[in-house]
Amino acid sequence: MKEKDEKAKPCEVEDVKKEMKKTMRQENAKVEKENKKEIEEVKEKIEQKKRKKEKDKKKDENIKWFIEVFVMTFILSMVFSYISTNGVSNLSLIPAILILVAVIAVGIIFDIVGVAVTVANENEFHAKATKKVKGSKDSIKLIRNAPRVANICADVIGDICGVLSGAISALIAVKITDQFGLSFDLQFLLSALVSAITVGGKALGKNIANSQSTKIVHAVGMLFNRFSRGK
Repeated sequence: MKEKDEKAKPCEVEDVKKEMKKTMRQENAKVEKENKKEIEEVKEKIEQKKRKKEKDKKKDENIKWFIEVFVMTFILSMVFSYISTNGVSNLSLIPAILILVAVIAVGIIFDIVGVAVTVANENEFHAKATKKVKGSKDSIKLIRNAPRVANICADVIGDICGVLSGAISALIAVKITDQFGLSFDLQFLLSALVSAITVGGKALGKNIANSQSTKIVHAVGMLFNRFSRGK
C-alpha cells in the first residue's frame, strides 16, 4: 500500500502541474484579450479625437472661406458696378455695346475655366511636370484646389459679370430709347437677350470645358506661371 501511495504521488503532482499550467495559459489569454481590448479602445478614442479635430478644422476653413468670398464679392461687385455704370453712362452707344459684350464674354470664359478645373485629370499634369513642361505645377495646384477655383470663377466672377451685364444693358436700353426716340420700353427685351446669350454661351462653354479640360487648365497654369515669374 505504501509503494502504491508513493507511485500515486508523482502522478498527482504532474496533474497539479498540468492544471496550473492550463490555468496560467487561460489567465494569460484572458489578460492578453483584455489588453487588446484596451488597446483597441485607446486607438478608437485617438481616431475619434483625430476625426473631430479634422472636422473642426474643416469647419473653420469653410467659415474662413465664406468670409473671404463674401468680402471679395462685395468689394469687387461694388467697384466694378460703379466703374462700369458711370463709365458706360458717359460713352456713346457703340462703345457701351462693346463693353457689354466684353463683360458677357468674361463671364462665359471664367465659367469655362471653373468647369475645366473640376473635370481635368491631375495625372496628366504629373507626367508633364516630370518633363518640366511650363505651367504643369501651377495646373496641379489649380486642380487640387478645384472647388475654390470653380467657386471663384463660376460663382464670384460669373455672378459679378451677370450683375454688370444687367446694369449695362439697362443703360444701353435708355441710350437707344433716347437716341432713336422709341415709345416702348426696350429694357425688358435687351435684358432677355443678354440673359439668353449668357446662358447659351455658358452651356456651349461647358461642352468645350469637358472636352478640352487639359488644354484649358494648362493654359491657365502657364498664365499663372508667367505672372509668378514676372512678380
